[in-house]
Amino acid sequence: MSHLDPEQLALLALGEPVASERERAHLDQCRACAAEIADLAHAAGVARATVADAELESPPADVWARMHDELGLPERLRADPLRPAEPTAGEPPSAPRPQRRTAARWWVLAAVTVLVATVGVSTWTAISAALRPVTVATATLDPFPDHPDAIGTAEVDEDRDGARTLTVSLDGEVGSEDYREVWLIRNDGKALISLGVLDAATGAFAIPANVDLDEYDLVDISFEPVDGDPAHSGNSIVRGTLDFS
Repeated sequence: MSHLDPEQLALLALGEPVASERERAHLDQCRACAAEIADLAHAAGVARATVADAELESPPADVWARMHDELGLPERLRADPLRPAEPTAGEPPSAPRPQRRTAARWWVLAAVTVLVATVGVSTWTAISAALRPVTVATATLDPFPDHPDAIGTAEVDEDRDGARTLTVSLDGEVGSEDYREVWLIRNDGKALISLGVLDAATGAFAIPANVDLDEYDLVDISFEPVDGDPAHSGNSIVRGTLDFS
C-alpha cells in the first residue's frame, strides 16, 4: 500500500487510534512513515510539556489564511480548525471527528513551528553572547587642578580572541587649540604608551597585545601641542587607575 496520509500520521503521533490493521502492518514495515510519526510525536510531546493546558483561543481569520498559504494546505483547511464549520442549508451538522482531526493536525504543525523558532532564537542568543566582548576593567578619570570641570571614564573590553580595547570618554574640559592624546602609564610613573588621539567625546583604542595592564594600569588624557614632540606634554586633563574587580 502507499504511504499514510500526513493528517493520519499526525493523529497517530498524538496517540489517536486512527489506523486499521492493514495500516498498522504498513507502519511496522515502512521506515519513512514510522520516522515521520516519531518526529511529530517528539514535537508534540515537547510542546505539551512546555505549554499549560488551557482553552485554545481562535486567532483572527487572516492569521489562519496566512498560515494556510505559507504551509500550502488544501482549500478545505482554510477555515479556522478550532471553530466548528457552519452546515449549509439542508445539510446535517458535520460529525465532530473530522474537525478534531484537523485541529490535531494544526496543533502538531504549530508545535513544530514554535520549536523551530525557539531553537533558532536560543541558538542565535547564545552565539551572540559568546561573541560579545567582555568588560574586564573600568576607571573613573579624575580631573587635574588646571581642568577642574573635566569628567572622564575608561573601560577595557576583551573579545574571545583576547584582543583588548580601551574606550574612554571625556566631557567638560576647557577648550584648547591643542589636541587630546590618550595614554597608558606604568604604575611606577617611569614609562608610558600612547594609544592615539581623542578627537570626539568618546573614543576606542586598541591595546597592544604585549602590554601588561597589571603594570600599565593608569589611563591618562592630556593636551598636546602640535610641536612634533611625541613625549607627554605634562598637561594632563584627567587620569585614573583601572579597576579589574
